[in-house]
Amino acid sequence: MADFLTESDALVVPSVADRRRSPESTIDEKVIGLFDELRVPLLRYLAGFPLTVQDSEDVIQEVFLALFRHLRNGKSHQNVRGWLFRAAHNLALKKRLRGRKDVENAGPLMVVEERVADPAPNPEDQFAFSQTQKRLMSVVRAMPEQNRWCLYLRAEGLRYREIAEVLDISLGSVCLYLERSLAHIARAAER
Repeated sequence: MADFLTESDALVVPSVADRRRSPESTIDEKVIGLFDELRVPLLRYLAGFPLTVQDSEDVIQEVFLALFRHLRNGKSHQNVRGWLFRAAHNLALKKRLRGRKDVENAGPLMVVEERVADPAPNPEDQFAFSQTQKRLMSVVRAMPEQNRWCLYLRAEGLRYREIAEVLDISLGSVCLYLERSLAHIARAAER
């Protein structure tokens, strides 16, 4: 279990009460803390898959249950965050392959488009902004899945190495996909 503790965890000197806690309660607290911290980023990432919100929530529950069981069996991870995204990715692919998709192939940017407050004060600026947003979203939706997944994971704050682990691709591929995707988006934004 010590392998997945962060540096900040290692610097904390446990109190007498902490030392009396059972290992299971420590695992419970760690998994609950990770759930609170990573549930929303995982949901945002899973929005890139054509899954319903309920299916995405199910995937997240399965992922954290798997983590809990894994840690309870004495196994550990050096990079729990990457492991969680990888497990969510794989479970989402399985759900998608089983034919459980009810959502259009719109992706997470459509959800963002509907929720973004328009900062432009006048209708002309609002129209121009919405046209640019639609154009950029269509560019992202037209990208190959690997490119979109790399973008979504990077937007969630994962490092290139973590993205490579989650998607099971090389570090060079992550760099290439992100470079091409961002260049493509930049060209579309200039139009």
